Amino acid sequence: MPQPRHRAAARLEVILLAGPALLVFLAFVIFPVLMAGYYGFFSWQGYGPPTDFVGLKNYLTILQDPLFHDALAHNGFILVFSLILQGPAAILLALLLNRRMRGQSLIRVLIFIPYVISEVVVGTGWSLMLQTSGAFNDLLEKMGLGFLANDWLSNPEIAIWTLMVIITWKYVGFAVILFLAGLQGIPEELHEAASIDGASYWQIQWRITLPLLAPTLRIWAFLSIIGSLQLFDLVYIIWGQYIASTAGTSTMATYMVSEGRNAGNFGYGNAVAVVLFLISLVVALIYQRAVLRRDTDGALTGAPARKKRTTR
Repeated sequence: MPQPRHRAAARLEVILLAGPALLVFLAFVIFPVLMAGYYGFFSWQGYGPPTDFVGLKNYLTILQDPLFHDALAHNGFILVFSLILQGPAAILLALLLNRRMRGQSLIRVLIFIPYVISEVVVGTGWSLMLQTSGAFNDLLEKMGLGFLANDWLSNPEIAIWTLMVIITWKYVGFAVILFLAGLQGIPEELHEAASIDGASYWQIQWRITLPLLAPTLRIWAFLSIIGSLQLFDLVYIIWGQYIASTAGTSTMATYMVSEGRNAGNFGYGNAVAVVLFLISLVVALIYQRAVLRRDTDGALTGAPARKKRTTR
């Protein structure tokens, strides 16, 4: 039974260690969200105190606006296909780079480079290459494949797929590095024992590697889901003049900027920010509850062990 003095000392230690981080979190996360929710109840032009109270009008307009519905659908599309495209590609690349081979370090660096390049540089470069008179269409013409040339950025039938190619190229390196780190924690003895028992290389990966890599996969999927819901910079840089009306690549974040700041209605923009925050929060909580709980339960220290139910 811990003494009262020891408990007081433990509480003081927690306050001293967690207090500064908690204050920063409250000041730069919770407080801005609360202020955004407050401004969302006004028709506000962004300067001076808000006075034109409109109640829930901004929030109701968001839920009824077809443009927001389209943006939400685009975020859902990006979320699903980010997992489908990046996950398998990153796993295969990580398995390949986890084996001894020539130039292994160089290949790792080349795969990771797109992730560390600024979104502004990536967006500008791809927009210049993929425009109608850009380098990509010119390359197709010189290769005799001019019939494949297209307006990759403004054609609503393919623009969203163009975005997925760019996102995959940029972020697959992060997933590869994350999976490589997870693979380093898998004991090599397990692979050797399975190989001695006659298992093939792919059987070993399917039966041993992937199950042991599952916690890393779940963490990566969580980061990818949240990033997909909050995607803004690449879309806004590349499709700034085509968003929503023609290209069909708008997201909730670009909708917030175009209908809020660019339209001079900062109250409405704050309301969109709150809706985006709530959607991300709900998705994160559901994922935490349904998927990550098995990982976090074993990672918490000092938590009482759950009692196992026994049946007679």
